[in-house]
Amino acid sequence: MLPPLREPGSVIGPVLPEVGEYVGAPGVPLVAVGSHDTASAVVGVPAAATPGEGTFAYISSGTWSLVGLELEQPVLTEQARLADFTNEGGVDGTIRFLKNVMGLWVLSESVRAWADRRIREATLPVLLAGAEAEQPLRTVVDINDPRLLTPGTAADAMPARVQQLAQEAGEPIPRTPVAITRCILDSLVLAYRRNVRLAADLAGREVDVVHVVGGGSQNALLCQLTADALGLPVLAGPAEAAALGNGLVQARALGADLPDLEAMRALVRRTHDVRRFEPRGGLDWDAADARVPSRTA
Repeated sequence: MLPPLREPGSVIGPVLPEVGEYVGAPGVPLVAVGSHDTASAVVGVPAAATPGEGTFAYISSGTWSLVGLELEQPVLTEQARLADFTNEGGVDGTIRFLKNVMGLWVLSESVRAWADRRIREATLPVLLAGAEAEQPLRTVVDINDPRLLTPGTAADAMPARVQQLAQEAGEPIPRTPVAITRCILDSLVLAYRRNVRLAADLAGREVDVVHVVGGGSQNALLCQLTADALGLPVLAGPAEAAALGNGLVQARALGADLPDLEAMRALVRRTHDVRRFEPRGGLDWDAADARVPSRTA
């Protein structure tokens, strides 16, 4: 009933003639890559097998986020199931032990709502600059609340939903676009912190460094807060890790000298800028996390 399984990196054959003619590349080979765009993104993580950074967590951060670890074997415990972690096949027999977490969707929908209201100062660069100067951890909400999943409307805009969650939780209600932006970022970072730690605990691993890839890696404030919250260095970039990982697996399948994941990732490190964020102290992230009313994130 089902077709045979294919390993990432398998050359399936040339594309169909009509497809090759349409794209202007007749006979181009079709290669099976990572089973999912996140699998390709994890290939594109520029992790280094160096002392102090040998065990990494990854956050594929964009509209949505995937938070997890790369393992040799799946984690099949009841605790992992109840925590809603999944084991997905990766490249070269690896396991992506991960969980879906909210991403920058809430912020992008809020920016769209402010643009619809013609709030000129509510551009993303202005909002992020203001949020960096805003009081940290003043308001935190459950960023994975189902009410934040659907697009906003004129009558039910995303900023108003964030304010409603804050009110229900007894948190100070953020009144300005900058305050709402800071609330969204602080709440998202708490979800990242919680799930990186939970993944490590469930897998029995000690995480040394966190790699943030995808569009969220371009948000310096998000990356710095993630480093602060976890007390770990964060390496940000590349933004297009999924496309890079896809291309690397194809290149190896077609003869490139990329024998393993370490070689692929070394190539990413040589060819892409990666920003490093060191953790800063001074904030009580444990106390902030305890204020989040629900642990769905």
